Amino acid sequence: MSWSICMSPDRTTNESSLCFESLTSSEMGEITLASMSTDWFSRHGIFFNFDSCVNFTGIFNSSYADCAKDDPDMSEEMEKDIITLLSEEINLLKNVTNDSLEHTQALIIDAKKTSSHYQKEAEKCNTGMETCEEARERAQAALTEERKLSVKWEQRARECGWKDERRVYS
Repeated sequence: MSWSICMSPDRTTNESSLCFESLTSSEMGEITLASMSTDWFSRHGIFFNFDSCVNFTGIFNSSYADCAKDDPDMSEEMEKDIITLLSEEINLLKNVTNDSLEHTQALIIDAKKTSSHYQKEAEKCNTGMETCEEARERAQAALTEERKLSVKWEQRARECGWKDERRVYS
């Protein structure tokens, strides 16, 4: 027994039929599972060469099932139908997706913690800069006040007869 999956284009409706063929030595039967436009397949990531069929000759041959009859795990796997196998595959994909999602969420939480730490450090730095700037402004104001007082006392001293004996070198 052999199986093949093929797409048969229908020239009148621009649709294609997906069919499974079961071929035996005595008969050839064709079961059409779906008749859908080729757009449906391309939207779902299924691309076919309409001129050829994919042939799975011998995959379901009984000799393959017999080769693992002594191994209980393997014989159990060989007895599963396609729905069970696909369900297991979907469950495995869900597990992988959930693990990936958990890993991503952990990375996001770590990034948020790191970002928060650096933001606090930046706030400390900004506070220190503001304090330093305020102190500089106060010192500059005090220096300006001191210069005004010095000029005032120097004027009073000159009024009282003080002469500046500092030499100016040019």
